[in-house]
Amino acid sequence: MQPLAFLKFTPKTNCGKCGYAACLAFAAAVTKGGEDPGKCPFVDLHALGAGFATADRGQGGLSGVASLGDDKDRALVAHLQGKVRNLDFSAIAPQLGCQWSGVSDNSLQFRYLGRSVSLSANGVFFDERGTVVEDPRDQILLYNFVYYGGGEPLTGEWVGMESLPNSISKVRTLRVYCEERIASHFSGKADLLRACRAYIVVEPTRDVQAQSCSVAWQVAILPRLPVMLLFWDEELEDGFPARVKILYDCNVLSVLDIESLVFASERMAERLVELSSLTQS
Repeated sequence: MQPLAFLKFTPKTNCGKCGYAACLAFAAAVTKGGEDPGKCPFVDLHALGAGFATADRGQGGLSGVASLGDDKDRALVAHLQGKVRNLDFSAIAPQLGCQWSGVSDNSLQFRYLGRSVSLSANGVFFDERGTVVEDPRDQILLYNFVYYGGGEPLTGEWVGMESLPNSISKVRTLRVYCEERIASHFSGKADLLRACRAYIVVEPTRDVQAQSCSVAWQVAILPRLPVMLLFWDEELEDGFPARVKILYDCNVLSVLDIESLVFASERMAERLVELSSLTQS
């Protein structure tokens, strides 16, 4: 059974009672990682059928699902390292909005969600201490960003994911793992979201769509990748839940491919949740 098929057995409310942030994440953990479907109190185990309990669904929950792609991701990282090795970093640095280190080190320095990054064909490192960027998905994103070379000039025309070409299958992923995650975590806590500004590069926006928002920012995920985050806080008296809309420059796919763009948006959501704990400590 595929995750979306199992999703039909869940309440699709992302209540978190199963221990996962979203119903879709739980569905993936159950169908591909062997997670116990009974962890969701709303799933009718009898409706799944006897064969589901004995089916080979892997093991390890979401970590087991992630491990299936590790080898493929590492191979892609090695492939991208080979591609960027042939690039002239000194020439592409201005177009990327990066700094070139010079001939001896031949690396690019830039900011990724508020953190300093150094990238070369030999690896990607965080901060001045040279901490290795361990997750291959982050490495793929950053190497792809460099390989694309900065893309076309940004227009300032903002569009939703659904308006980008070949994005139909990505709209739901963006909503579940980025927009809904930010909305649920900061619901009733708009001031906490604003406090995250101290740790990440943002600019307020005067866009017409932003005038009614509780928070409206342009977040610099990467130097050439601004994202507009629109946050409407919950309105309990009127029964409206918190919601988020993410917008992109209409030329964004010249800066980054669609897969990397969605992942970058997910990382933004994770980073904001992480930063919220720092503001409260």
